Amino acid sequence: MEEVTSSVETIETEAEKILESARGRASEILLEASEEVNKILSSRLPRGEVETECERIINQARKEADTKIEESKRRASEMKTDVEKKVEKIMERIVSKITGAGLK
Repeated sequence: MEEVTSSVETIETEAEKILESARGRASEILLEASEEVNKILSSRLPRGEVETECERIINQARKEADTKIEESKRRASEMKTDVEKKVEKIMERIVSKITGAGLK
């Protein structure tokens, strides 16, 4: 039973790491977008073009960050579902051994 608990904890820890990595990457993407915006603002483009380009970059960065986070959440959910299935099978085997079911 300790092995099951340990496996579940390991998978949960891995899922948390994936989500944290996605959040970190999202922050990096937004920082890169901010740096790009600063470059554009310091250039000598007409203000309207600069604002339009800034909005485009920020929207693209947010979309990319949201996609990464959603992908990580999906992967974490899949991992959790897999663990739950494995735990259920292990529990069935334990109950079977304890009750003697399946022995002939």
